[in-house]
Amino acid sequence: MKKELYIVVIAILGFAAIGSAQAQDPECMTNLSIYAEHVKVKNYEAAYAPWKMVYETCPGLNKANFSYGERILDYKIESSSGAEKEAYIKDLLTLYDKSLQYFPTNYTKAEIASDKASLLYDNKKATDDELYSILSQAFKEDRANFDNPKALYLYFSTLVDLHGAGKKDLQEVFDVYDDVTDKIEEENEKYLEQIGKLLPKDSLGTLTSNEKKQLNSFNSYSENYGKISGSIDSKLGNLADCDNLIPLYQKSFDEKKGDITWVKRAVGRMFAKDCTDDPLFRKLFEAQIALEPSPSAYLYGATLKVKDGDTRGAIADFDKAAELETDRRKKSDIYYKAATVARKFSKSQARTYAQKAINANGSNGKAYLLIANLYASSANECGNTPFEKRAVYWKAADLARQAARVDPALGGHASQAAASYSAKAPSKTDIFQSGMAGKTIALSCWVGGSVTVPNL
Repeated sequence: MKKELYIVVIAILGFAAIGSAQAQDPECMTNLSIYAEHVKVKNYEAAYAPWKMVYETCPGLNKANFSYGERILDYKIESSSGAEKEAYIKDLLTLYDKSLQYFPTNYTKAEIASDKASLLYDNKKATDDELYSILSQAFKEDRANFDNPKALYLYFSTLVDLHGAGKKDLQEVFDVYDDVTDKIEEENEKYLEQIGKLLPKDSLGTLTSNEKKQLNSFNSYSENYGKISGSIDSKLGNLADCDNLIPLYQKSFDEKKGDITWVKRAVGRMFAKDCTDDPLFRKLFEAQIALEPSPSAYLYGATLKVKDGDTRGAIADFDKAAELETDRRKKSDIYYKAATVARKFSKSQARTYAQKAINANGSNGKAYLLIANLYASSANECGNTPFEKRAVYWKAADLARQAARVDPALGGHASQAAASYSAKAPSKTDIFQSGMAGKTIALSCWVGGSVTVPNL
């Protein structure tokens, strides 16, 4: 509900949608204006009584009864204790339900469920079973609007805890993990698309003040999804290691081998967790090929060929996988995955595929990070002196910073990588003693190109 607040002032001024009977109640109209003014200056204590009168007498008078009412009750909960606090929590839960009843076009099932679950969780008023039930139902019934980062984490986190208590199967944990991470990627991509449109103007310094605010907002949303994604992966932890995946999928293979969704998720997870040495990976890959010769199937085939020593055949399969994919973001992801496999036999080949990933989708920060890591791992191969070899880290750090710019969801990880690479590059003292400040160093190794030594 928080994101609805910015339109409340406008809503208060326009009464076209107000029920005629309630609109004719002068006391409600007067108190609406009174509490709205108090809320605008954050005087929630003074706003409470007039708000409560309007909310109870004329609930459908204006959406402010619910959007401002939430802020008022949040304040009352924070500033009270004991039975009084319990009553305010109950009032807020009721308000969430009524908001959907009186203004169904302004609120969604997923939004209300997310708010209720968050309130219950923050105040320790629900068990994991209850929280999971609320969020699971909302996700299934209103997935399109289930975009609250905290709610997405709670949905998965409570399930993992229930699994730990022996109440939920591991397969359900994996299914929900896939659903939640897919949703996070979908939401983040919306912001990355907007960020990608603004970054060129940002580089040129031609953003308007409004566009700067938009870019900051988009970056913030993307960063939040990145943090939640990292938290979800941490929560999953070792549950998704090969020791758990292999027996689980082996047990279900005969029953599920005709289910393309199950097969694709199983082979994809085994690929992601590098469980490709087990014979089950080949069985899953062959099952996917039989059901759906999709781009990702060729990617997995390439992985098997790498293991068999057929690097030329692997490269052909990488290219075939990308050729079949028409969606630019999915194509970019295929190229990125190809790069992660190719690095096992050729750093330059890995860079080629990572660059193709960037060309397909400029927001693929993971590809920038991969190239940065390839460069950093090659420092000892470049240059004739320790100074020249360590200069490669500047190039790696620049790419890591670019990863954070194009995909703020990777901001934390990318910033850490950039800081690590920068720390390994020559220091200011090294630059001074070498007399290389501002000069260009040609990189004669596979990395190629050059790097400019920073001026002091």
